[in-house]
Amino acid sequence: MAMPWLSAMRPAFARAPTQSPRRFVAMTLGLGLVADNLNPQEAGRGYAASPYLAGINDLRDMFTVVSGASHPAVSGGHQAEASLLTAAPMAAGAPSRNTISIDQLLAKHLGHETRFPSLVLALAGSNSPAYTENGSMIPAESSPSRLFTRLFVSDSPKQQRVQAARAREGRSIMDAVADDTRSLTRRLGQGDRDRLDAYFTSVRDLEKRLVEDEAWAQRPKPRVDQPKPVDIGNANDFIARQRVMSDMIRLALATDSSRYIVCHFGGSGGVVPLEGVEEGYHTLSHHGRDEEKLNQLKLVETAIINAWGDFLRSLQTADEETGSLLDHTSVLLTSNLGNASSHDNRNMPVVLAGGGFRHGQHLAFDQKRNHPLPNLYLSVLRQTGLPAEKFATSTGTMPGLEPTVS
Repeated sequence: MAMPWLSAMRPAFARAPTQSPRRFVAMTLGLGLVADNLNPQEAGRGYAASPYLAGINDLRDMFTVVSGASHPAVSGGHQAEASLLTAAPMAAGAPSRNTISIDQLLAKHLGHETRFPSLVLALAGSNSPAYTENGSMIPAESSPSRLFTRLFVSDSPKQQRVQAARAREGRSIMDAVADDTRSLTRRLGQGDRDRLDAYFTSVRDLEKRLVEDEAWAQRPKPRVDQPKPVDIGNANDFIARQRVMSDMIRLALATDSSRYIVCHFGGSGGVVPLEGVEEGYHTLSHHGRDEEKLNQLKLVETAIINAWGDFLRSLQTADEETGSLLDHTSVLLTSNLGNASSHDNRNMPVVLAGGGFRHGQHLAFDQKRNHPLPNLYLSVLRQTGLPAEKFATSTGTMPGLEPTVS
């Protein structure tokens, strides 16, 4: 029988921190959330729970609802999903260059402490809002069983040797490419030299990661007292898939296998198997204010929020040296669509939980002149341990979102 995870095991599987590490999880929806059902009518701390928040009202001191926020200069409906965690400006039909997402920025600077600098997951498919520094999307893992194997099933000695050899081979290739490229420097103009300098920086970062990969290949993986999950075959069983993947995220955080995780919920096209739901989720999200569709959509979205609340509770009951797992993990729930029916990217749904912020409030900004959501991202970056001065189009940190301890 596998041993349960114990705090004393941490030094064997991750570099022992001087205090509980800070983490970030983004759970992103492809089809938005109906604002009238999500956002409280009152601003501040004394708000009455909205229909969607009623089921997680016991957690209200653990999360903040933000309304009237969006990414400046971002439009394009569903296409704006690419900017969801990067906040890179883009317009419908206009080419744009994406940039690094908040999770990957954290992983780049702080991800070396764990076996997996970041995890990019999805409930179905491989699309994700996680992007590298050069604007390339990172494909998502959508199989909980494969993820469990990566995280917790120990490699054989032969597999460990193969992984270490691949890491060494990768380092030698990086050395060779760098040596060949340096010989060009004398023949290049200043602009090309700047680009080469950026290239060498990325090469050095990759070399460091390959050295760490070689070391991790020799270390045992943590054991957990939970069986390998069974993947859910029904692609439309959205809530069940959400719950299984959320449980895997909890295990990854609790074992300190990774600290920066994105899970894209996307949006099922078929009928979610919930009582009272008869039309496809995507069709319901484009409701056109039809009352019957709105009633069915409310059932789906209430189930999503309730499952998210159960995930928060699982983090809240996981004790660490100086608090709970939720105390040290900023958990963001959001979508690129503020109104999926009209493909509007303004007034995005935003709920932020945990992470050591002073919660229990509704931060209500102007519905017509939205507050920059990148300001929230900057607040999260700083709270998670990255002292950034700016993120994308941020103008500062988000007012009203303050840490419990400065």
